[in-house]
Amino acid sequence: MARRALITGITGQDGSYLAECLLSQGYEVFGLARGQANPRVSRLRKLLQDVQLVRGDLLDQGSLISAVEKVQPDEVYNLGAISFVPMSWEQAELTGEVTGMGVLRMLEAIRVCSGISSSRTAAGSGQIRFYQASSSEMFGQVRETPQTEITPFHPRSPYGVAKAYGHFLTQNYRESYGMYAVSGILFNHESPRRGAEFVTRKVSLGVARIKLGLASELRLGNMEARRDWGFAGDYVRAMHLMLQTDTPEDYVIGTGRTQTVRDLTEAAFAAAGLDWERYVVTDQTLHRPAEVDLLCADPKKARVQLGWEPSVTFEELVAMMVESDVKLLSDGGDPDQDSSWP
Repeated sequence: MARRALITGITGQDGSYLAECLLSQGYEVFGLARGQANPRVSRLRKLLQDVQLVRGDLLDQGSLISAVEKVQPDEVYNLGAISFVPMSWEQAELTGEVTGMGVLRMLEAIRVCSGISSSRTAAGSGQIRFYQASSSEMFGQVRETPQTEITPFHPRSPYGVAKAYGHFLTQNYRESYGMYAVSGILFNHESPRRGAEFVTRKVSLGVARIKLGLASELRLGNMEARRDWGFAGDYVRAMHLMLQTDTPEDYVIGTGRTQTVRDLTEAAFAAAGLDWERYVVTDQTLHRPAEVDLLCADPKKARVQLGWEPSVTFEELVAMMVESDVKLLSDGGDPDQDSSWP
């Protein structure tokens, strides 16, 4: 009998790559969706016709219990969140409800449907296994570099704070109830499916527009912020591997290398055969209220215990995104509509 996986955030970048990964391994894949009329749902159906959708909302406890009861999953991947960091200042309360409290609601749904009481039980093979998408943004104003699974958190945005709440809650349910619950502390991971509002996609789209004569400049904020950037398709493999171990543990996932936004910009323009300094304009209004300047993963634990390694380099990733966006715009596609996905 095929294993079953339930994915929240199925319509996002990571959800789509994870669904592809699990389908290729023979899973039955179910995606949580707030409504069939969502345009992102139609986009997903074009890409993944074998994903089965179930109604549910991270803001609604009852709907999550119903979804878990209906699907009877072996694994639950909680990828749903308000994930654009700058927006978390504009919608701080909603970010807390979805990105933070949504984790509590999903953990409670699994606990209730599994019949786990207040007494601690061993994390046995028959349990629903839970993956929480934690984030490097939890480290924020970092205490040490590179960051490991035990580096203290100092989040610098409502998004980072909400993710830290969900992370600690996942640990708490594991320790209090014996649930098989793990967190993957994922550093920045990108792809041609990344939303147009994120800086990597903003750069690749900007380069594509300039290459095609559709724009004459690209406006960016803090060019010196450093990030550990990898390919989303590699990172979802790590998510799956975390739920295959005998003992539930948390893992940092990243490349262990950092680049600045300036490096990203230079690489993207170079991939299109252009000189970035002719087109880029720095804009102070695009800086975050509280910036995170340096994030760099130490993925040694994942490498040793999971056998996980990234397969796509930073340069390959940037070139992939620029090439995809040049093709998208050349074909008349709209980055904000379903044609933005390859």
